[in-house]
Amino acid sequence: MSTEPTIDQIEKVKKLQQAYDSITTEVGKFIVGQEEVLEQILIAVLAKGHCLLEGVPGLAKTAIVSSLSKVMSLSFRRIQFTPDLMPSDITGTEIIQEDPQTGKRNLIFQEGPIFAQMVLADEINRTPPKTQASLLEAMQEHSVTIGSHTHILEEPFFVLATQNPIEQEGTYPLPEAQRDRFMFHVKVKYPNREEEKEIIARTTGNFKASLDSVITGDDIIAFQQIVRDVPVPDHVVEFVLDLVRACRPLEPEALPVTKELIDWGPGPRACQTLILTAKVRALLKGRFHITIDDIEALAHPILRHRLVPTFNAEAEGISVDQIIEKIIEAIPRQNHKSIL
Repeated sequence: MSTEPTIDQIEKVKKLQQAYDSITTEVGKFIVGQEEVLEQILIAVLAKGHCLLEGVPGLAKTAIVSSLSKVMSLSFRRIQFTPDLMPSDITGTEIIQEDPQTGKRNLIFQEGPIFAQMVLADEINRTPPKTQASLLEAMQEHSVTIGSHTHILEEPFFVLATQNPIEQEGTYPLPEAQRDRFMFHVKVKYPNREEEKEIIARTTGNFKASLDSVITGDDIIAFQQIVRDVPVPDHVVEFVLDLVRACRPLEPEALPVTKELIDWGPGPRACQTLILTAKVRALLKGRFHITIDDIEALAHPILRHRLVPTFNAEAEGISVDQIIEKIIEAIPRQNHKSIL
C-alpha cells in the first residue's frame, strides 16, 4: 500500500498548517512568548488529548487557555478547584423541579461546568482525590454519568488542568492513574528578559487585544481525522517500543540507569501518545510521515508524568527530565534506520 499522500490529503495538510499559523498569530496578540507551551497544547488538541500545565503563578496559564478557546470558537468554562469542591460541583446534579401547570415534580439534570468544549481545571491539586476523580469519565469517555443516565459531552472536548509546583501544604497530588489520562505534562517556564519587558509594557499601559475566531470546532474534528491518516514507519514504531520499554525497570529491555533511577515506568498509553502526537508534529512541519526526531521532541512532556523516580534519584536531585534524557541518549538511533 502506498504511503504517499493524495492530492486531497496534501490540501488538508496545508489547511491544517494555515490554521495553526493563524491560531498562534492570533493568540500572540495577547500572550507574550510561551511558543513551546502553545505548540504542545495545540498538538494535544489535534491529537484529541488533554494537558496538565505546571508552572508558578503569573505565567499566563489561564490566559493561554482562555485565549485559545476564543480563537478556536469553543465554549469555555473555568473550574477553580478548592478543598471543599464536590464532584457534583463539576459534573452537575439532578434537582427537583415543580411543573407550574400540573404541580407535578420531576427530576431535572442541571449541567455542571464540565459541559463545555474546553474546560480549565484551575489548580487541580488543591482538591481531594474524590473530586479529582470526577473528571476521569469525562476525560476518557467524553461523557458524564449521573445516576442511571449517561450524558454525552459536546465534541471536541478538552480538559486543560493547571497546578502550582511550589506549594505543597494543603494540596493533593494527582494519583498516577489520573496523571496518565493527560496526554502532556507541560512545564510553563519563566519568560526571557525581552519577553518580560514586553509583558510589563502591555500590562501597565493602555494596551488592549481583540482576539478573533479563526477556526471552529468542526474544523478541529476534521483536522483530528487527518492526523489519523498519517502512516507510521516500522523503524519509528520500534524506536517508540524500545524507548518506552527501556523506562520500565522490570522489563528485560530495562537499562541499568532505569533500574537505578525509576521505580515505576509508563504503560502502553505512552506508546500510543508518542505515535499520535508525533503525527501531529509531522503535519505541522509540513511532512506526511513521522520521524524519530518527532518522537524525541515530544518524549519529555509525554513521559515526565508517567515515570516514578526511585528514592535514590530524588535524594541525588536527579529530575525526571534528566532521567528521560539519559534513556534517550542510551538508545542508539542507528538501530532504527528507515528501510527504503
